[in-house]
Amino acid sequence: MNEKSYKRILIIGCSGAGKSTLSVELANRLQLPALHLDALFWNEGWVPTSKPEFREKLQSELEKPAWIIDGNFNSTIEMRAQYADLIVFLDFPNWLCLMRVFKRRWMYRGKTRPDMAEGCPEKVDWEFVKFIWTYPKKKRPGVFQMLERSDAEVLILKSPREVENWLAALSKGDMD
Repeated sequence: MNEKSYKRILIIGCSGAGKSTLSVELANRLQLPALHLDALFWNEGWVPTSKPEFREKLQSELEKPAWIIDGNFNSTIEMRAQYADLIVFLDFPNWLCLMRVFKRRWMYRGKTRPDMAEGCPEKVDWEFVKFIWTYPKKKRPGVFQMLERSDAEVLILKSPREVENWLAALSKGDMD
C-alpha cells in the first residue's frame, strides 16, 4: 500500500514504547497533523479532563480528514480504531518501556515534555510504574482483541529495530 493512502494513523502501545516520538516522525514524513492524547486529556497541574468532555474533544479530532493520534487511553481505543486506516501497535517488552520512562523522567525533570499538556512536568509514581510493568498481562490481551475486530490495517512492531526498519521502508515507498 502506498504511504500516501494512509490518512488516519493510530499509534498505540505501552507507556514508554515511543508512541509520541513515532507520531512526530510520521507526521513530518507524511505531512499529517499529529495529536498526542496526553495533551488532549491533561490540563495544567495534571488535572484530568472529564471523560465526557475528553470523548467529545476526541470525537471532533477523529472526524477530521487526516491525523496521526498516539496514546493509550483504553477507554477510547475502540472509538479511535473505528476511524483509523492504519493502527501501529508498539508491542515492546515492559522492561524496555520502563527503562525509557525513567530516561524520559531524567531528561525532562522539572519540565513539561513536548507531547504533554503545558503545566504538567514529567513525573513517575508507583502507579505509573505498576501500569507499565503489568501492561503485558493486563492491557495487551485487550489490545489484541480490539485489533482482531478492527477493519484497519494493523502493523505490530516488537522492537525499536523493527520501527527503524519500517521507517526505512516507508522512506523508500515500500510500506508492506
